[in-house]
Amino acid sequence: MIDTNIVKVRVKAPYACFTIPALKVERMTYPCMTPSAARGVLECILWKPEFQWLVKRIKVLRPISFTSFKRNELKSKPSNHIDITEIDNNGKPAHRTQRNSIVLKDVEYIIEAVISMTEENIAKVKRRDAEKGNKPCEPIVKYRDMFNRRVSKGQCWHQPYLGTREFSCEFFPVTEEDENRVAQLNLTYPVGSMLFDLLYDEDRNATPIYMHDVAIRNGILECPDELNSQMLKSTHLRAKKSEFLNQVLFDFNKKEEGLCSQN
Repeated sequence: MIDTNIVKVRVKAPYACFTIPALKVERMTYPCMTPSAARGVLECILWKPEFQWLVKRIKVLRPISFTSFKRNELKSKPSNHIDITEIDNNGKPAHRTQRNSIVLKDVEYIIEAVISMTEENIAKVKRRDAEKGNKPCEPIVKYRDMFNRRVSKGQCWHQPYLGTREFSCEFFPVTEEDENRVAQLNLTYPVGSMLFDLLYDEDRNATPIYMHDVAIRNGILECPDELNSQMLKSTHLRAKKSEFLNQVLFDFNKKEEGLCSQN
């Protein structure tokens, strides 16, 4: 079951990097936020194992602007077995290198999305609420209201980011003035092929899904419904509760659900 009510959130940051998969070493960004990055922002604010986020559209609030810089990076994944100060036989760093990145500068977007839940999960949540003696309510409505409340209060599970974790972002409720800014900018920009999301099968093998002949039209990047429908087949696994941080988050989440049901 897909919710008919769209939720919105505005995000902004000094920098963003939505890396093109073919250019991930010397990173180069797409000119606009990808649907998978938008979903990541939504899940940073509210994630539940019972539902999935479907991104409907992304609205651009500022002109597209690129910048570049060079950084010191590792040639491989960090490990306890790597000494980053090690020097090779040529007198050069063995594990460090300099790489250039082309990123977006001064970005701001509106993300519009809906909640999707299976009938099985809806019944599961209703049954769980009944067992706890909570006030009956529709699960999709409960989660939608919970998301809007968290956005208005600035609450999140962990800090949202735009593309890579070093580019953290702020998020705000969407106002009528924000919507007017999209119309005033009226941006049209050809993108071409763009990564939509990663589809995970039951064995957790990832398959990239792409959008083709993509363009930002009148400041809006539309996300095709057929690709969102395809993403509903992706596995939606719950994080391990044995990890301390996840345990704290789930305990807080449980408490918040109880407060929501009492209201």
